Amino acid sequence: MLILALDTATPAVTAGLVRLPESAAEAPEQVAARVTVDARAHGELLTPHVLDAVGEAGASLADVAAVVVGTGPGPYTGLRAGLVTGAALAHSLGVPAFPVCTLDAIAAGSSAAGPLVVVTDARRREVYWATYDAGTADSEWGRRLDGPHVGPRADVPESPGATLLDHEQPTPLGLVTVAAEAIRADAEPGPLTPLYLRRPDAAEPSARKRVTT
Repeated sequence: MLILALDTATPAVTAGLVRLPESAAEAPEQVAARVTVDARAHGELLTPHVLDAVGEAGASLADVAAVVVGTGPGPYTGLRAGLVTGAALAHSLGVPAFPVCTLDAIAAGSSAAGPLVVVTDARRREVYWATYDAGTADSEWGRRLDGPHVGPRADVPESPGATLLDHEQPTPLGLVTVAAEAIRADAEPGPLTPLYLRRPDAAEPSARKRVTT
């Protein structure tokens, strides 16, 4: 199966194709990827990156069996570009779209052994973070223990023996690795719900003040 993976939750614009064997005994293989680090170019570059990755793989969009989309946490403007694009592509192709926490995908795509702490940029002098265990011999990535959270860098716990993955972006392979079990099982995917974690800046106006007596 060819799986299309997208993520715009970090400053990177990420798109790629991953070959997912039907047997869980065989590992997924990344066959094409396009990544540009530019926090202001998600809407502009994501679709061209998708088409370039499909072309590099010698495939067409009609060959895609499922779409995997990073759901954050991430800033609103960039994150919504990936979610809308992923949903639109899945709908037009008639394939399922699987949501994946972006921090999980970073952990799954890491070659580091042992526990992990994953940190990404949340702007406003804050970070998103989550912690993961070392996993088992039978698992392709570690289990999330805590998070995702957003807050000052000082809130990130110090985990002795853990590898810190600091301000990285997910790979298409990491995104598909997280969703692989659900895809192979032909499970019904959950909704593409964004993990914003912050309350919106905009607020409903309060009652108007009287300016006359």
